[in-house]
Amino acid sequence: MAIETYYENGLWKNRREGAERASGRFDTKAKAEAAGKQQAQRNHVEHIIKNKDGTIGERNSYGNDSHPPKG
Repeated sequence: MAIETYYENGLWKNRREGAERASGRFDTKAKAEAAGKQQAQRNHVEHIIKNKDGTIGERNSYGNDSHPPKG
């Protein structure tokens, strides 16, 4: 499970990974990232921040990481 921050139809949005609908809509990436981070921290899940083109730009884990670092 993760929270995704992504760009769609002129807005930055957040949603739970796999969900069809966004849980929040924002006019700037910074606002969406901040809200997504809070949501991920609250749920102890990963926060995936995508670039405008849909590629993953950053990943931050706040517990219950399904892909913990090796080593």
